[in-house]
Amino acid sequence: MPDRHGPYRNARYLLEFDDLVKAGFSSCTIPENSTEAVEYREGNDPPTMRKLWGLNDFGTLTLEAGVTDDSIELYEWRQKVERGNLEDARQNIAVIVLDEEGNPGPRWEFRRAWPTSYDAPDLDASGSEVAIESLEIEHEGMERIE
Repeated sequence: MPDRHGPYRNARYLLEFDDLVKAGFSSCTIPENSTEAVEYREGNDPPTMRKLWGLNDFGTLTLEAGVTDDSIELYEWRQKVERGNLEDARQNIAVIVLDEEGNPGPRWEFRRAWPTSYDAPDLDASGSEVAIESLEIEHEGMERIE
């Protein structure tokens, strides 16, 4: 039984989208989110600016994975955007952290996500590195569950 008194490891996670669970990412950067602070002062206020909340900003989710035969789904998702089918491409996705036994733990859900960039691997016949492709995903909000 894993010790749940300590933090989860950052090396086991899944991507869930369109009823498909994709494992095997070598890197996943969960974005930050922030709210802009707007300074405001009226003429009869004390000489101190008020801080009001402004627009929310959600960063880009970045995924990197070794190229495999089943990684074509991610590229096909990106092609929907290239063809101008953005509404078809938008979907709710989730990144799920797994515990030591492979059970699902915390998850980050992203609303109306769509891939903005696909980067194919660099190929070099003189090397022995793994071919890595990356996908950048924009979204309209994120929520941490559990």
